[in-house]
Amino acid sequence: MRERTLAWDGCANVRDLGGHSIDGGGTTAYGAVVRADSVRRLSAAGWRQLVGYGIETIVDLRMHEELAADPPDAVPVNVVHVPVLPEPEWPHWPEINAISAAAADGVTSTRDVYLAFLDRFAPRFATAISAVATAPPHGILVHCMVGKDRTGLVVALLLRLAGVPAEEVAADYAESEANLRELTQPWIEEAHDEGERARRRRLAATPAESMKGVLRELERRGGVAAYLSAAGVRDDELAAIRARLRG
Repeated sequence: MRERTLAWDGCANVRDLGGHSIDGGGTTAYGAVVRADSVRRLSAAGWRQLVGYGIETIVDLRMHEELAADPPDAVPVNVVHVPVLPEPEWPHWPEINAISAAAADGVTSTRDVYLAFLDRFAPRFATAISAVATAPPHGILVHCMVGKDRTGLVVALLLRLAGVPAEEVAADYAESEANLRELTQPWIEEAHDEGERARRRRLAATPAESMKGVLRELERRGGVAAYLSAAGVRDDELAAIRARLRG
């Protein structure tokens, strides 16, 4: 089996979505979709690696404010900007924070916040999925800032739609925590007290059980395809995702 983790110079959390088992047999195709942290971190050598891997479309999930703070340079691929979460001034962020604070533990907190995102911003997530579905038939890369939360949710929807078992989807999501440790550990350690360090540890974690909980709830409601259809993804786009990832 090919290595799914990709060492592209400048990025820390790059993985190919190929090689996952599919319900009913077969595996997902390599080179179809790659997940990553912000490609703005890539060096010139890293960009050559990205282009050499066959990536021709990037789906950027970052907020407008993040783009303004880190404006994109000219890049040798097509970039589609799909902010799946609202800007920091969105008035209902305190409600999301309250959902997190009310949870009994970190695993539950992450699950509940992710479900709140999927519920409140379903049309945005649908737009991201449609962007992947309608991209030209070459490699696609999906990224946000660290490739963990927004990217993790979009990738989970893609993989489940392709028929990858929930356990494998959750295991892929969980890999981000270790990949990002060199970035997150200094941020955790510089916190002013233990309470804040604990909060940052929770934010840096990617527990597989959280993603399993998200997927269980989506299945209880009818499944990922039903969620995306209700949010606005067309049937032909759902079929295109399956065809792209199944190869």
